[in-house]
Amino acid sequence: MNLDLVARCERLPRPGETVSGASFDRVPGGKGANQAVAAARLGAEVTFTGAVAVDDLADEALAGLETEGIDLSGIAWISEPGLHTGVALVLVDGVGENEIVVAPGANAYLSPTEIDVADADAVLCQLEIPDDAVYAAAQQARFFCLNAAPARSFDVEPDLLVVNRLEHEVVGDYGRLVAVTLGAEGAILLEDGEEVARAEPPTVRVVDGAAAGDAFTACLVVSLVEGRPRDASLRRACAAGALAASRPGAQPSLPTAAEVDEMLV
Repeated sequence: MNLDLVARCERLPRPGETVSGASFDRVPGGKGANQAVAAARLGAEVTFTGAVAVDDLADEALAGLETEGIDLSGIAWISEPGLHTGVALVLVDGVGENEIVVAPGANAYLSPTEIDVADADAVLCQLEIPDDAVYAAAQQARFFCLNAAPARSFDVEPDLLVVNRLEHEVVGDYGRLVAVTLGAEGAILLEDGEEVARAEPPTVRVVDGAAAGDAFTACLVVSLVEGRPRDASLRRACAAGALAASRPGAQPSLPTAAEVDEMLV
């Protein structure tokens, strides 16, 4: 969970270059929080587990989750000298490409003892938290989805692994089901290394791709938990990602279930 500090500029700077004339926003973000908001808007009942610091950034970072009525009983408030709530510095250019640097802050302090997810129908986890917390969630989960981002090696086999092309190269087919996002080409679903479904996204004008992967991941998990067929779930996930990419911001861009279904009509 982060507070995103977003600058929108005509083009991204080269190393050592300063680009002026940008606009600026402060937006709740972080892969976990984004996916929680996305799942809630898609109709899931969501509890969020994560960590913030006791600082003046925490309330802003939590605002998007609170607005969606997400259960925040799993939030750990970390009081350490000099510790800050997670922050992401985001640059977005005129065609929606972005560069992101994350200062994880309190996210790095999430302890396995804070993880209590055994009652959930599904657990959706990312790698912006410590490995021990990921493993604790995996051990408790009835259905465990891991969005392996930022990509690194890990020692747990999820029920569903979600990765983009680059992340797939790092972690491989390490999961019973593996969804690989392919950007404008859509996504594929692999089972034991064999393709079992493929989908293309609807055509949109890309404004900001920051939360497209989060929308995709949450929609795929929610659709599968709802009992939808794999190919239909993958199509819905691609539509959700496309909708998010067509709007500015991270959490503000995430679509509702009605918006996703309307796009697929």
